[in-house]
Amino acid sequence: MNIKPLADRVLIKPAAAEEKTASGIIIPDSAKEKPLKGEVLAVGKGTKDEEMVVKKGDVVLYGKYAGTELELDGEKYLIMRQSDILAII
Repeated sequence: MNIKPLADRVLIKPAAAEEKTASGIIIPDSAKEKPLKGEVLAVGKGTKDEEMVVKKGDVVLYGKYAGTELELDGEKYLIMRQSDILAII
């Protein structure tokens, strides 16, 4: 992958959306919730005011509308500021 986030930005691969409910009902694509967790694939170097806390490989939770979606080679990714990340799991 050739994407290198700058400053305090983080590249995240969102987790797959739930395909079924606990009772076995299949959820159509139009009704699936946007996943709110994902794996960190790359991090920037930070800024002089903000040190990078997350690192490659961390699984994180982020806000529902956080980040910018991008698609590369058919895969969907999010790029967001570290401050948009709510927690490391």
